[in-house]
Amino acid sequence: MKATEFVAAALTGGKAWMGGLLADLEKGDLVAAPTARGGNHPLWVIGHLTVSEASIVSGMIKGEEPGLPAGWGTLFGMGSQPVSDASRYPSKAELLEAFETVRTQTLDLLARLDDTNLDKPSATSPNQELFGTVGRCLATLLNHQTFHVGQIADARRALRRKPAFA
Repeated sequence: MKATEFVAAALTGGKAWMGGLLADLEKGDLVAAPTARGGNHPLWVIGHLTVSEASIVSGMIKGEEPGLPAGWGTLFGMGSQPVSDASRYPSKAELLEAFETVRTQTLDLLARLDDTNLDKPSATSPNQELFGTVGRCLATLLNHQTFHVGQIADARRALRRKPAFA
């Protein structure tokens, strides 16, 4: 397996895990904090992963504008804070549709790359260690997805939901 195929498989698997964890969450469940002290709720996580992936792939790798709806950077970007008022967010369906669009663009990019492209410098890089090359951007994207999908699992536990993958 080539490294680019590995990244594509990990992104596809992570998306499936996220979908399984979100499948039975609706309305108030989507803004349930994962801990007694708050945290990143599922609705924010979907938006944050969408904004982050678009920023990494379109912005840092391709050097293009991410093309996200107005205000999403403020609502879901780095440094944003989740709020428990679901009316402040787009719907679950709208967020998942945007996530699907961004993920399809990422997988399309991966299909055009070969492993030698992973060592190429990224188009823009605020942090060389995490984003200095195409490969580092993709590795950060994988780690970021795993980290935040785990928060959805924690929110499910806080809601006393049965495990999605038992």
